[in-house]
Amino acid sequence: MTAYLDNAATTKVCEPAAEAVLRAMTQNYGNPSSLHKPGQEAKALLQESRETVAKALGCSPEEIFFTSSGTEGDNWAVLSGAEAGRRRGKHVITTAMEHPAVLRAAEELKRRGFDVTFLRPDKNGYISARTLEDALRRDTILVSVMLVNNEIGTVLPIREMADAIARMESPALFHVDAVQGFLKIPFTPKALGANLLTISGHKIRGPKGIGALYMQKDLRLSPLLFGGGQESGFRPGTEPLPGIAGFAAACACGSAQMEQSIAHMSALRDKTLELLRERGSLARQIGAGTAPHILCLTLPGYPSQPLVRFLSDLGVYISAGSACHKGKPSETLAAMGLPKPERDGAFRVSFSPDSTGEEVELFVDALLRAERELLPSLT
Repeated sequence: MTAYLDNAATTKVCEPAAEAVLRAMTQNYGNPSSLHKPGQEAKALLQESRETVAKALGCSPEEIFFTSSGTEGDNWAVLSGAEAGRRRGKHVITTAMEHPAVLRAAEELKRRGFDVTFLRPDKNGYISARTLEDALRRDTILVSVMLVNNEIGTVLPIREMADAIARMESPALFHVDAVQGFLKIPFTPKALGANLLTISGHKIRGPKGIGALYMQKDLRLSPLLFGGGQESGFRPGTEPLPGIAGFAAACACGSAQMEQSIAHMSALRDKTLELLRERGSLARQIGAGTAPHILCLTLPGYPSQPLVRFLSDLGVYISAGSACHKGKPSETLAAMGLPKPERDGAFRVSFSPDSTGEEVELFVDALLRAERELLPSLT
């Protein structure tokens, strides 16, 4: 038996999504822009899929624009969102614990002459709405904050932040990276107060290479790409219909099971912590993250990379941090001000609706074995 507990990096595709991908590849293979029957059938599937994703997100289909990934959606929202407000000001606010897709885009804005403020979390990885409110200025034109941190599972107070922006009568657009929160935290873009919001397929048991940007109906950002006018002219390129159909199927499956899935993942997360305490593990939790599917732990003083390899050899698959960092130091943990031994020893366990109690047991047993056999060799 193996234990795949790296679901914040990517998830196994659910059967309905895999079947939808295959059907789109083998039956609905026409180009949605073509006027013949196969093209019009593909166009109908494209519209049906857009409606399904919109229903799961709680918005209108006209507000959904398909992208290649969460990264593309984040880049589009941050870069084009800032450019849209350039005449009113050049101040942008984000946080120091964002996904690299936002952090690198914010750094690009700095190179273009924008003034970017990076809000820092407290020692628990939390950023309050008051912290955002204190940073707002008259020339603030864009705020970009994630809903759920991908490394430690912090759920940030997005609605309160939106209220702070409104209270200060700021003209700033509000972008929310909801890639790790979609179908794991109940929300709609309107309820959050978001003008722009990013989601991704492969985090919810859909295929890789597909995501979406929610763009509020009365808002129209300039595109990042130029071409044939697909996606109402805002995201050109022949639509990747197999990915879109699979994404829609995963959305339908996930939204129908969301309440049970959240309870299931939360129980597994709690069980993991309980077993680690009961069996005397040296590992301890980092931060106060409350997302149901993410648990960040650390073995202070012991580098996490050898641990990940050791557990992998035992058939237990976790992450040394966000897969997007690829071995680089965690910007989130550094922003929290954690000592270097805690940062170096950090690793992430993450669950999906498919995760099981048996996988948790296997992980805990493997971790305790690593503490006995591996850690002494690392001192």
